[in-house]
Amino acid sequence: MNSILKGILVMCSTFLVMFVDTSTLYSQVIMPGEELLYEVSYMGITLGSIKVVTLKNEIFDGKNVYHSKIYIDSRKGIPFIDLHSIYESWIDQSITFSHNFTANTKESDGTWTYDKYKFDYPNQILTLEKYKKEKLAEKRVFSTSKKWNDGTSLYFLSRQLLKSKKSIKVPTVIMDDTVSTSINFLAKEENIEIKASSYPIKSLYFNGTANWTGLYGLTGKFEGWFSDDEARIPVKAKMKLYVGNADIELVKWSRGNWQPPKAD
Repeated sequence: MNSILKGILVMCSTFLVMFVDTSTLYSQVIMPGEELLYEVSYMGITLGSIKVVTLKNEIFDGKNVYHSKIYIDSRKGIPFIDLHSIYESWIDQSITFSHNFTANTKESDGTWTYDKYKFDYPNQILTLEKYKKEKLAEKRVFSTSKKWNDGTSLYFLSRQLLKSKKSIKVPTVIMDDTVSTSINFLAKEENIEIKASSYPIKSLYFNGTANWTGLYGLTGKFEGWFSDDEARIPVKAKMKLYVGNADIELVKWSRGNWQPPKAD
């Protein structure tokens, strides 16, 4: 039970956790100071939360980048569950790929593991490192000419490309593996309701397929509804598991004076 619920939370964050030219599609998807809180549930049972925080812009390896953190926490009171992870991504200003990714995860024995993905594009090298008890436990190096995304940068890619009306396959590094995520940006207008909003929200629908298998059989089709405005904030999503669907829903937000756009 612990393994299944942990897998659900990790997969959902990844989903929130998604390359075409979008310069003509106006958006403002990255805003320093933005904080978005999501509730993750399965068959009506709240499993935990996912908080996405956009930090100040930074310089990484001489490049201007966006810096974002995702906090994943299981809900207190669930028997045998104690999941805590922090994902960080340093995202290119084009919002189309990542330059660096780290993950801190609390294991069942109380220790923390640390993962680092370094994308060295000038030298076409991808390095994946895993540390346990502050010691390097595993290191893998790949030669690649692709631009890559991680679980955090995908969250902003999906917002940036929402109105592109493209079907794309995104090179993705997930669970220490080099895979891909297929996404259909349908830009289908739909109204959706969530508990945190007193009115129906104007949204755009899209779907896709995770062409990889995560923990405990988590794979396959997903769908999402993002706000139909310049912020393109993920409002609700569903991820298919081998036992059913996990729901992800926006429950709290802080982004200047932003409020979900009202449906017509």
